[in-house]
Amino acid sequence: MRKSDFTLPTLDDLFSTQAERDDAKLERVRNIPLAELHPFKGHPFKVQNNEEMQRMIESIRKVGAITPALARPLPDGGYELISGHRRLAACQVLGIETMPVIVRELSDDEAVIAMVDANLQRETILPSEKAFAYKMKLDALNHQGMTSGQVGQKWSREKMADEALDSGRQIQRYIRLTYLIPELLSMVDDGKIAFNPAVELSYLDSYQQRAVLDAMALNDCTPSHAQSIRLKKLAQEGLLDDQIIYAVLAETKPNQQEQLKFKREELRKYFPSGYTEEQMRRDIIKGLELLKRQRERNRDAR
Repeated sequence: MRKSDFTLPTLDDLFSTQAERDDAKLERVRNIPLAELHPFKGHPFKVQNNEEMQRMIESIRKVGAITPALARPLPDGGYELISGHRRLAACQVLGIETMPVIVRELSDDEAVIAMVDANLQRETILPSEKAFAYKMKLDALNHQGMTSGQVGQKWSREKMADEALDSGRQIQRYIRLTYLIPELLSMVDDGKIAFNPAVELSYLDSYQQRAVLDAMALNDCTPSHAQSIRLKKLAQEGLLDDQIIYAVLAETKPNQQEQLKFKREELRKYFPSGYTEEQMRRDIIKGLELLKRQRERNRDAR
């Protein structure tokens, strides 16, 4: 006996029209409780308490959260936030209980791509954030296209470059930063290590990178681009050890000049508590200019 293709209608089918069922599937902005919104898994973008964040908090305080976030439903209930993590944090600071959200059904790869594309529009992005975001999107594109090897990787980078401000080559260089140990990557974010040397250092293994970190502390220096290239070449030739790393970083750079250094604590007491380092530097220069003029006046009066 042939199995019947007949299936019983659901209660929704019995008591709703096709138009109502189609309408229920349409995307719309919903006000969702903050407790039901969960961060995106592996989200590489940080929520920082900077000027950009303060402007957002002040804007939401005045007019509310106007721009909706984007989320997808989770299998066990609640929603995974794809874009709008800073808006969520701002609403939490202000004690707001709900925020507008567009709920969209997305696969894992689609969600990663949407998350990266939305957050790359931020005004300020750290190198580490861009590095891990590009890597996540590259992996998602490769998985979607089921590509592998250098040809597939190149195709995915070129596709990403068409949608971003960075070239495919630059995207590849950003992704190299994900191979840095956390301490070195933090120094890149803080501007203590330049981007180009950091890319070269990423080709060293973790033990060699830690040796570089120790040599930097001992010599009170950071590697130049040329030094980083040498370290990479020596590592590839199997000749890099702790002593060579220390010797390379101990070298005086051609453009290196002796610096006059002060501890922050020595200067901080002379300035208001809210002063940034740039404001302190500016006022120090102004003070030195006034001191110079006073000395010149005293000399002319003799």
